[in-house]
Amino acid sequence: MSNELKELEKSIDKIAEVAKGFGLDFYPVRFEICPADIIYTFGAYGMPTRFSHWSFGKSFHKMKMQYDFNLSRIYELVINSNPCYAFLLEGNSLIQNKLVIAHVFAHCDFFKNNASFARTNRGMVESMAVSAERIRKMEFDYGRPEVERILDAAISIQEHVDNRGFIDRERKEDKSDTKNTVDKKDPYEDLFALDHPIPKEEETPQKVLPKPQKDLLKYIMKNSKYLKEWQREILAIIRDEMLYFYPQMETKIMNEGWASYWHARILRELDLSEAEAIDFAIMHAGVIQPSRMINPYFLGYKIWEGIEKRWNEPDKEDKEELGLKGGEGRTKMFEIREMENDVSFIRNYLTRDIIEELDMFSFQKVGNTWQVTEKDWRQVRDDLSANLFNCGYPYIVVEDGDYNRSGELLLAHCHEGVDLDIQYLERTLPNVYTLWGRGVHLSTIVDGKPVLYSFSGERVIKSLR
Repeated sequence: MSNELKELEKSIDKIAEVAKGFGLDFYPVRFEICPADIIYTFGAYGMPTRFSHWSFGKSFHKMKMQYDFNLSRIYELVINSNPCYAFLLEGNSLIQNKLVIAHVFAHCDFFKNNASFARTNRGMVESMAVSAERIRKMEFDYGRPEVERILDAAISIQEHVDNRGFIDRERKEDKSDTKNTVDKKDPYEDLFALDHPIPKEEETPQKVLPKPQKDLLKYIMKNSKYLKEWQREILAIIRDEMLYFYPQMETKIMNEGWASYWHARILRELDLSEAEAIDFAIMHAGVIQPSRMINPYFLGYKIWEGIEKRWNEPDKEDKEELGLKGGEGRTKMFEIREMENDVSFIRNYLTRDIIEELDMFSFQKVGNTWQVTEKDWRQVRDDLSANLFNCGYPYIVVEDGDYNRSGELLLAHCHEGVDLDIQYLERTLPNVYTLWGRGVHLSTIVDGKPVLYSFSGERVIKSLR
């Protein structure tokens, strides 16, 4: 083993010791050094074991080109699993790897302890490997074009899942348990249950949904009459993988800010040489530098710093209104890390001081130009929080699986002040039709008017409702 690798191993142990001393709690982490091609392949696929698809290759070439032209650089990739896997970019200097390792430990702490990740599959690396092998077998059995056709359709709507669905399931289970609990005051009450069995919801399928269903992939997977079993399996694979990635999407600002905050604190505790301290300062500044659009590393870092300062040194107003005593910054940070996501994080902790310091404002495109629309700090905060709702994707629900009593599918866009991208809509409805097998309709609002878009196999038709 080279001296450089020995020094890196010592650094990993030391950084882990410092991180645990700060109270970070993470699964074991396995580090591996990879060349740029491998790192960017993993970055494009999202996992080292995922199935092949042309869209991943497209992402790879875009990311790799930016690296080749020195426009961007991925220093590491870390996977939410137990143990966690972290891939370091070959060619990183020792101080770059030290920063990256501290960053990784903070990410792993967030994965393990944030509520959004509590239900994620910690063995997803192995699960994706099995799924990739299943899809390769399907390509052999049914032909790559046919498999890719279903993959294309499923991936086009993969964001429309419900990662909060387990809450409803738990409530149903609790309710079912209550129904089946017998208070045996009467020794013959069990016989009544035999004569009057509790009906199961699955035994009475309903054409009219009791409430709109957010999980579009799940609904189509379970209710389409035209999908074959192997096609349903593809939808199940895409849905499971999206449920795994969804918490990362809804905590991007929190997670990257948390990792940036802690890599800065951890490295300050290390015995760095003067040259390393300068290189660290340059690299850290590059990670959290502001940009024209939201940099999640920078914004998250500033909010976490603001929380620490506010709970450590509360002003008179916070002492009176929130009952803050001071000196509770780190305690509050770990509490927030456990319970919040980006929407609540921004809504609750993006303060006036931070917005004014960063000169944040809301803007939108008017005609062919972008214009500032709002600078009031409350409205800027609320606009950003609203844009992060549902990870920035339009909120689409299934309203009727037997629309017009013809087995057609009616979707509804829960309009929140922003119209749909009509070109994207017109390209996506045919994909939903591919999976559903019958006519597909989507109700929305365009320019303030209720509109219905329909596709039945030829072209998308627009009509006023």
